[in-house]
Amino acid sequence: MPSPRWALPDHIEDALPFEAARLEAMRRRLLDEFRRHGYQLVMPPLIEYVESLLSGTGKEMGEHTFRMADPFNGRMLGLRADITPQVTRIDAHLLNRQGVTRLCYAASVVRTTPRSLLASRQPMQLGVEIYGHAGIDADIEVIRLLARTLEVAGVSASRIDLGHVGLFRALARRAGLSDVQERELFSILQAKDVPALDDMVARIGASAEALRHLPTLYGDQSILARAAEVLPDEPGVRTALAELAAIAAAVPELPLSFDLADLRGYDYHSGLVFAAFVDGSPAAVALGGRYDEVGLAFGRARPATGFSVNDLRDLIAFGGPTELPGAILAPAVRDAALEAEVQTLRASGEVVTRELPGHAGTWREAGCDRELILQDGRWVVVPLQGD
Repeated sequence: MPSPRWALPDHIEDALPFEAARLEAMRRRLLDEFRRHGYQLVMPPLIEYVESLLSGTGKEMGEHTFRMADPFNGRMLGLRADITPQVTRIDAHLLNRQGVTRLCYAASVVRTTPRSLLASRQPMQLGVEIYGHAGIDADIEVIRLLARTLEVAGVSASRIDLGHVGLFRALARRAGLSDVQERELFSILQAKDVPALDDMVARIGASAEALRHLPTLYGDQSILARAAEVLPDEPGVRTALAELAAIAAAVPELPLSFDLADLRGYDYHSGLVFAAFVDGSPAAVALGGRYDEVGLAFGRARPATGFSVNDLRDLIAFGGPTELPGAILAPAVRDAALEAEVQTLRASGEVVTRELPGHAGTWREAGCDRELILQDGRWVVVPLQGD
């Protein structure tokens, strides 16, 4: 039986008035917070040529990108499934600044498949990026801003997991892994499949023996000292562990944990990676890390680090305001004094909805909880009376 014409595709949904109001209030609040930290807002287009969307950070998004031919020139277009590569393009190719650039964004993306069974295929992504600084001070800034973002949204991180792609790559080089083997190992580690890891290490030989330790290296900061004991004394390993320790020392107030086998964004991250979790959600609500090599795809490699909230709806679900200010109902009366009072209330930030003739008793659905009535010759606001 065909679906009714008003039905939407799976994992695509409308935002009805109450949810839309909460999403917009949250978006404005967080973008204002980013602005107070010096981040400038950019608004990339929803659609671009595929080769741009899938360059650098976008490569792993290939299977999640809707594609179509451009009727103007026949080139392949894509609907963005991630905004980070677009912001990288803007920094590298359009702004072309020499110093540090801080950018932020908040907009919908479209994915061919949802991140999980309950996720939307049109999530609202929000995030920040810092370009032009290679040191860990920028990483520390974005981790602190991530924690602040959750705080402003009314939730707190139950934990922020830290890992480091550079450590894994150093061990992979030491083991002499081919690209195919490295990809296989990545998949095994993400699945935490210890038997498969043991089989692979046995096939490769002694040079890969250190890789067996990675799934066991998770927990609090003490695992960094343990990693230094059990992993080989390689420059890449030392650098990664030193960076993780320095970040932990800089933000002792945050609930940091460490997972040296977590390689989220492995295809494009070059160093630190992190994921934020909140109580009640089994999946990370935000992801981030350093990706210094991505701008090269746009002709200008720049040090870069940042984070993105996967879907603003997640912050609404696990925090945010439970109530929004109600509106004031103004009666369907033509009166100069009433009009003046309506304008005064709106100028003060109140929402005032004008009643239309013949619709008395229906305004609670429009969010009205107060009304203007004439009392002793003056228009005053009182609680909305019964329907």
